[in-house]
Amino acid sequence: KKENAGADVEAKSAYRRVVMEKKLLQDHLALRRDEARRSKASEEQLRRRLQVLEAELEEARSESKAIYAEMSRQCRALQKEMETRSRQLEEEVTGLREQLETCQKEAKAAGQEAEQALGERDQTLAQLRAHVADMEAKYEEILHGSLDRLLAKLRVIKPQWDGAVLRLHAKYKEQLHQFGLTPLDL
Repeated sequence: KKENAGADVEAKSAYRRVVMEKKLLQDHLALRRDEARRSKASEEQLRRRLQVLEAELEEARSESKAIYAEMSRQCRALQKEMETRSRQLEEEVTGLREQLETCQKEAKAAGQEAEQALGERDQTLAQLRAHVADMEAKYEEILHGSLDRLLAKLRVIKPQWDGAVLRLHAKYKEQLHQFGLTPLDL
């Protein structure tokens, strides 16, 4: 009987496993079918999109030919206009060269003034940096003194804190024992 019961249990277990595998395979097959349907729908949509794009491309090509012809005409007109404008600009260049020479002289004078101002600024910056370094040293000295005093006060108070901590520890340990607990149980 025990052997038959063990065989029945094994058979039922194997049957359940087969049923579960069948369900898994059916679910997997359903997923694959859905993927195939989606892929076909996507393919059809892409084909329609490709046809639309090809039509748009053909339209763009014909438009580009018309645009090219118009651009060629405009280019010839612009070349004539540029020749006229070039002559005018040459005359302006001559006038601007004269102005440039004047501006260069003025810029040279301004550069000398700026150089002098920069020298004064550098000197002021050096003085300020020295002043800042001096102040930093003073503040550092003050800070170290304050920290040393604070540490001395803490050294004086630490034994009092340690005593208070030990008293609290003993009190709570006693309360735990009253409840039937030991600190190690926690």
